[in-house]
Order: sequence, then structure tokens, then C-alpha cells
Amino acid sequence: MRQPPEYFGEQDLDLVYVAKKLDEALKIEELFTGVELDYLVEPDRYKGGLIFPSERIGAFFYVVPEQTEAARATLKGAGYKPYDVQNP
Repeated sequence: MRQPPEYFGEQDLDLVYVAKKLDEALKIEELFTGVELDYLVEPDRYKGGLIFPSERIGAFFYVVPEQTEAARATLKGAGYKPYDVQNP
């Protein structure tokens, strides 16, 4: 379920996905809500484009560390590639 930042308090959260389009973000929200994962989604900037690099805004999805593996498995099961800190 989507939660406000206050719900997580001072906990460190893990970034599990960056949606680059609105329809993609809505599908991820539906996916996480369907499996009852608590998550935070916030807009943030990322760099995109190979020929014409630019700064863009996406929806960044975060979960508590205890739910990171479940979130990644859910994303992979639905055909999405989770965010990888080693290889963003």
C-alpha cells in the first residue's frame, strides 16, 4: 500500500524501481498494492538519453529493507527490471 513519508519515520529505505513514465508508475503502484507491499513513491530526477542526454523526472519507489527482496521478486515476476544499485 502506498504510504506517506511519515509512515516510515527515520527508517532507511531501499530504492527498488524508477518508473520513467506515468502509466508505468501507475502499474507499479497497482502491482505493489495487489501484493500488499508498503511503499513510498516520490518524484525525483534522473539522467536519460544516449544521443541527447537530459535530466528527467521519474517516480522512485522505495520499500523498507525487510521487504526489498519481496518487492524485487514481485517486479521480476511481472516482467519489470528492479533498480540495481551496482548497475543503475
